Amino acid sequence: MRIEQINIGSLTLLTVNGRKRETGIFKELAKGRIAVGEKGLPGDVICNMKHHGGPDQAIYLYSVEDYAWWAEELGQDVPAGIYGENFTTSGQDLSGICVGDVLSSGSVTLQISAPRIPCSTLASRMGDKQFARKFIKAGRSGAYCRVLEKGDVQVGDEFAHRPYDGDRIPLQKFFKEAHSKLSANQLRRYLAAPIDERTRRDFTRKLAASS
Repeated sequence: MRIEQINIGSLTLLTVNGRKRETGIFKELAKGRIAVGEKGLPGDVICNMKHHGGPDQAIYLYSVEDYAWWAEELGQDVPAGIYGENFTTSGQDLSGICVGDVLSSGSVTLQISAPRIPCSTLASRMGDKQFARKFIKAGRSGAYCRVLEKGDVQVGDEFAHRPYDGDRIPLQKFFKEAHSKLSANQLRRYLAAPIDERTRRDFTRKLAASS
């Protein structure tokens, strides 16, 4: 996997469902070597900490291959960075990658933790109230990562992919089932994997309610 673009969000106002909201979805290109810390990139604005950011969603990846698919699907240019990812990548199928998989560069190690669940902010960014539904239907979620080893990166850096050695759950499956009604056995399967803490809390609550 190669980093094609590094994007850092600045505080911007966006009209979402008729109300002005602060958001960090609007990203600006970063140049040179950029530090990668436990909570992500320096200066990257996260406004809604209830649903975004934190150690398990420190870095968001989206691929140029998926952007090319969207451009064809929508019949218009879809510029890299518009979905709010930190690293625009190439050479790795982010839908087929699995929870727990590790991506390692020279000084930074990431671990896949969750798919990106679309929200009304993304729909407003795209100027399409139905875009969250389209995003889910497409099954191209991109990948959230936690940072296992801090360091720095720049455009052109390559990440080696090391598959998780436990039960492999593809992000596309995780994305599809995240808000589905899951059986107790399915919930236990997810809870045994290194999923993000937000989903872990939700699935733990659902498992307790099912017993």
